[in-house]
Amino acid sequence: MILSVSRRTDIPAFYFDWFLRRLREGSLLVEHPRNPTRLSRVMLTPDVVDGMVFWSKNPAPMLPHLEELNQRGIPFYLQFTLTPYGPPWEPHFPSLPARVRAFQQLSIALGPQRVIWRYDPIILDQAHPVSWHLAQFTALYQQLHGFTHRCVISFVDPYRHLRGRFSAPSLQEIFQLAEGFSRIARGGSMELVTCSELVDLSSFGIGHGACIDPALVEELLGCPIRAKKDRTQRPACGCMESIDVGAYNTCPGGCAYCYAVNSAAVLQRIRLYDPQSPALCRQLSGQEILFQRQMKTIKMDIPNSHKKGSRP
Repeated sequence: MILSVSRRTDIPAFYFDWFLRRLREGSLLVEHPRNPTRLSRVMLTPDVVDGMVFWSKNPAPMLPHLEELNQRGIPFYLQFTLTPYGPPWEPHFPSLPARVRAFQQLSIALGPQRVIWRYDPIILDQAHPVSWHLAQFTALYQQLHGFTHRCVISFVDPYRHLRGRFSAPSLQEIFQLAEGFSRIARGGSMELVTCSELVDLSSFGIGHGACIDPALVEELLGCPIRAKKDRTQRPACGCMESIDVGAYNTCPGGCAYCYAVNSAAVLQRIRLYDPQSPALCRQLSGQEILFQRQMKTIKMDIPNSHKKGSRP
């Protein structure tokens, strides 16, 4: 099974000490997103966890612990969101130059295949027109070229709880941006793909991506896998099935466009954070319904005749 760490909150930036402790102890508890009284126990051992995908705007706290992560025998890679908005849109993260340096350091340590650049969500409004994004993307591309093999883009979604602060871009804007991004990256070694977008940008050399990518997972594991599409995600999502170990309404990042924070209870949840707790940002009352999450490896056995170095 693949762990998603996490779409629901930024664990590497704010809760990596908790996650590292859980790895050392071998399990954690995850609350059900629609029924927080139900918690599942997720095992974190290499016999059932085949890989991990980290999502973060600031995974710098991982840097001192990369050797320990690698020694655990669970391959992993990072989805690193690097966007140029800054405050007030992304108020509680280090400066863009600091995060660029962290990106480069992680790439040097792990390799460019394992650090993926996310330029998303793309906000298109009066303050951030197409021309602004082209200039910002060019500057970031020049700094990240050679440090990653893939850039993932997507456009802001006007979620209801954002109360009209954002609007979906027009098709013309999307095409202008896609043409510009493609031109900037043309001739380089960085693939451009979309995340959960229905629009077809293949004419610009931009394909539909899979953030939890079965092809990349197979490459990291060095063997074929049984990959099922994740039916809990949006229809346009190309990701394979995974287990998310985060919790909604726990990210203190304060990003104005966030889909995972939709409650006045965020501050209260953050105050409950205890790195020694088996569950993220909650105190267990003893009244919870606990169950064991069924997990098994997705690795497929390779017949001896197909193994490297074998003879017919």
